[in-house]
Amino acid sequence: MTTQSISPLLSEKDRAKRDARSDTAFYDTPRFVTHADDGFLTRLTDTYSSVLSPDDRIFDAMSSWISHLPDDISYDHIIGHGLNAAELSENEILDEWFCQDLNQNQVLPLQDNSVDAVTCALSVQYLQYPGRVFDEFARVLDDDGVVIVSFSNRMFPTKAVRAWQAGSMDERHSLVDQYCTAGGLTTTQRISCRPEADPFRATVARNQ
Repeated sequence: MTTQSISPLLSEKDRAKRDARSDTAFYDTPRFVTHADDGFLTRLTDTYSSVLSPDDRIFDAMSSWISHLPDDISYDHIIGHGLNAAELSENEILDEWFCQDLNQNQVLPLQDNSVDAVTCALSVQYLQYPGRVFDEFARVLDDDGVVIVSFSNRMFPTKAVRAWQAGSMDERHSLVDQYCTAGGLTTTQRISCRPEADPFRATVARNQ
């Protein structure tokens, strides 16, 4: 299946990026940094603590060298995904991981109903075919599984899609809700706060 035939959610204009190079090339060099301030990251970890259960099987989509999951909880199994092998290999919380460019191939190498939660932190703005990706999130989720998507106002501006860059924070939150709906997920909670300089936004959606 090709990306041209998959997702009508964003128009060709809306999914355009200023840097048209493949994301694989852009992320070829590892970046061992965090992409939000401490207040945001603390709020994110607290959100994970309140929503996730210790026996959850977690798919950490578009991850990096750190997942921001709580240190004091041992989850059943954590699968990481990203674009840089060096970053993912440094993420000690992951039980396994794989690299895949979701703007080139949206089909995840995971079984149906194989995870209880999908986390996607600080990366949703780079998806050019979000409808298909979120459909895959729903496919791999078990019944009543949960998706937690979080974002701030930070981004790599040359790699974020035009629809994201053009929107306000509220409009971006609405976009994420649309992505969830396109995947057949039901939004159950929207979180909006500013713990420090970075605004914290998160959508919690269920596979119902």
